[in-house]
Amino acid sequence: MIHLASRVPDPAVRRLTATLYGYAFLSDLVLLYPLYVVFFADTGLSVGQISSLFVIWSAAGILFEVPSGAWADVVSRRLLLCLAPLVTAAGFALWVLLPSYPAFAVGFLLWGAGGALVSGALEALVWTELDRLGAVGRYARVLGRARTAGVLGVVVSGVLAGPVLAAGGYPAVGAASVLACLLATIVAARFPEHRPPAAAPALVNAPVPAGVPVPASGHDPTAAVRSVAAATPGDREPDGNPSAAADDEGDLGWWGTLRAGVRQVRTRPPVRSAVLLVAVVAADWGALDEYAPLLALDTGVRAEVVPLLLLLLWAGVTIGGLLAGVGERLDRRGYAALLGLVGVGLAGGALTGRPAGFVLLALGFGAAQLATVLADARLQARITGNSRATVTSLAGMATDLLIIGTYAGYGLLATVVGNAVAFAVTAGPYLVVGLVLLTRRRPAVVPASSTAAAARGPQ
Repeated sequence: MIHLASRVPDPAVRRLTATLYGYAFLSDLVLLYPLYVVFFADTGLSVGQISSLFVIWSAAGILFEVPSGAWADVVSRRLLLCLAPLVTAAGFALWVLLPSYPAFAVGFLLWGAGGALVSGALEALVWTELDRLGAVGRYARVLGRARTAGVLGVVVSGVLAGPVLAAGGYPAVGAASVLACLLATIVAARFPEHRPPAAAPALVNAPVPAGVPVPASGHDPTAAVRSVAAATPGDREPDGNPSAAADDEGDLGWWGTLRAGVRQVRTRPPVRSAVLLVAVVAADWGALDEYAPLLALDTGVRAEVVPLLLLLLWAGVTIGGLLAGVGERLDRRGYAALLGLVGVGLAGGALTGRPAGFVLLALGFGAAQLATVLADARLQARITGNSRATVTSLAGMATDLLIIGTYAGYGLLATVVGNAVAFAVTAGPYLVVGLVLLTRRRPAVVPASSTAAAARGPQ
């Protein structure tokens, strides 16, 4: 029988997860979040100018994403997690000290750089530490809860933003946002980090042959990986893929690590398809989130009420993150249905034109959060070697590229047909991807719920 449980003391896992949840909460405890679009509008910016700022934001992420991922693989993932909130705080401070389009643009460059430092490094550190502790099978649940902790930070920001704005204006909101970033840096210093040694070629998704004993520790990494990989539909990679060995070299340096990560995405179809799924699923709702305040204003509510409507959205996202453990059981059809729910919820909620439509939007955003967590878990389960942060950053870069296209398209559509229709049309790709998954003639992964099921492999 294959055991997934770990014999490593639980306090080590608890320290890792507590630090992760605290970091995620503080990183998103930014009172500017629910107000910065309104702030830009109050400064006199048009929808087109605001969209251009979002493009700058994503472009900064693309510029820094992959280099910072390779840096995290070579130097220290914890160091990057400490630096990221400081860079972001500098951007927020610039916004409130010099409110103007150029200052907003530079602030978004800094925010994009800060996000790039976290992207890849955070997921790689958490996966590596859980793997070291024999608890890698918990990754999807841990990541879902971390995303939920971040959402809770946004929720608290939504509750506090209105009163702080009324009491001290945008300078007070900006000061509180900078303080939260500084606290996140302090928490990040508590992350454990153990650099993995050069590994032998990893056979991800390889079934354990009958009669082969499990290691004495009771920890079988491939079994845990099979469980996580079942979170979303996909194809198994042939055992002994020669390209995997190339990714498992020792100390390659920054350039060698970057090349190894790119090579892994380029030569291994299962990794490449997982990267693309992450990008497609995360991009649309990640972009639409930025326009939700404008959608709220179009319903006729006052600016002070906008954060309260956004709370509904973040409540849905919170529930979506907490359902990651349940979502791992979804097969290909179930995941396709989940994407359909995203599209219907986002489009239907936007087209109502009423505050009550934010209930449907919350449903769509919650399903999108769950779909994103499952796609990321699938990607992590397929990465091998010491380029984990680099490969994850490549997925982040692909997401940013799609987000830029979404921003540009939304800006043009909203100018012609308004926010509601633009929002609904932009949500359409979820329905398309869901249909593609339903009609794709490829075998789905069978969840490793038992030894027999794992041994059967794809059906």
